[in-house]
Amino acid sequence: MRVRLKGINSITKKLADGTRRTYWYAWKGGPPLHGEPGTPEFVASYNEAAARKATGPQGTILSLLQGYQQSTDFLDRRERTKTDYKQKIKQIEARFGDFPLAALSDRRTRGLFMEWRDQLALTSRRQADYAWQVLALILQWALDRGTITHNPCARGGRLYRSGVRIEKIWTDEQEAAFLSSAPAHLHLPLLLGLWTAQREGDLLCLPWANYDGATIKLKQSKTGTRVMIPVGAPLKAALDANRKQSPLILLNSRGQPWTSHAFQAAFGTAARKAGIVGLTFHDLRGSAITRLALAGCSEPEIATLSGHSLRDVRTVLEKFYLHRDPKLAESAIRKLEAASNLRKFSQLTPN
Repeated sequence: MRVRLKGINSITKKLADGTRRTYWYAWKGGPPLHGEPGTPEFVASYNEAAARKATGPQGTILSLLQGYQQSTDFLDRRERTKTDYKQKIKQIEARFGDFPLAALSDRRTRGLFMEWRDQLALTSRRQADYAWQVLALILQWALDRGTITHNPCARGGRLYRSGVRIEKIWTDEQEAAFLSSAPAHLHLPLLLGLWTAQREGDLLCLPWANYDGATIKLKQSKTGTRVMIPVGAPLKAALDANRKQSPLILLNSRGQPWTSHAFQAAFGTAARKAGIVGLTFHDLRGSAITRLALAGCSEPEIATLSGHSLRDVRTVLEKFYLHRDPKLAESAIRKLEAASNLRKFSQLTPN
C-alpha cells in the first residue's frame, strides 16, 4: 500500500559535475528528510519531523512562534500580512528557536537581540526593523497571556529613517499620464487610491455592497477603524461606469479578483510604461492626504477620511509629505501679497 505524506517539499539542484539531485523536506522551509521517498527511512524521518512540529519544544522561543501562528491574533490578519510575518518568523526561528524563555528576563538578552537586528541591518535596515517588530509583537502576545514575564524587545526604536518623501507624491501630470496609457481596468484603482486615501489591501477586497452611490463604507483591516468616505465626482463617475454584477469592485483584465502580488506587478508595469518612475500604489495614500491638506482641509477632516489618528496625520504631513513643498511656499507668498494689498488699499481709502 502506498502512503501519501502531506506537505512534502522538494528542491532539485544542479551539482558541480552537471548531474541533478533532489532534496526532500518535511514541508516548505521544514527540516530535510533522509532516505529516498517510499523507503522506511524516509517515512520515519517525516514522522519524526511532524511529531516535533506538532508538539514543539516547550520553554523555548520556538513554542511562542508556533503558538502565535495558531492564535486568532495571527489568523485574523490579511493574507499578505501573514505571508510577510511568516518570512520574519522563519528568520527568528533560525536564530532564536531554541532560546530558553527563562532567559528573557536576563538583562543581556536585549543586547543579543539587538546584535541580531544589527546583523540583518547590514542588508536592509527596513527589513531589520520589520523582523524586530515581529519578534516584539510575538513576545508581547506571550506576555499578555502570562506565558513570559518580560519582553526585552519592547521600545526597540528604529534603525531605518526614511527621508523626505515630497518626491513620492503623484502629481496631476503623472495621474493624467497614467490614465492616458494604462489599461482601462487599472484606471479605477488609481482613482480609488487618490480619492479615498485607503490602503491597497482594503481596496482590493472592497465589495460593491459598500458603495451606495454617494459614500463608501469600509473597516480597515490593519487597524479595525471604520470609515465612511463621501465619493467625489470624478470617482463617482468612474464607479458608476464600471459597476458590474461581481461582488468586488476591483477586478483584473479577466474579470477575476486580484491577488496582491499580481496587482502590484500589473500596476508597476503600467506606471513604468507611462513614464512614472519611483512611485507605487502605496504612494497614492500619502498623495491623497497631501492633496487634501493643500486644498485647505483640516487635520480632523483628513483623519476622518483616511482613518488615521490626528497624531498620525500630523506626522505624515510634517515629516514626510509637506516638508518644503513649493506649493505651500507659493501659497504663503500669495497670501502675503493679498494682505499687503489690502493694507495699502485701507491706507488710500478716505475715512
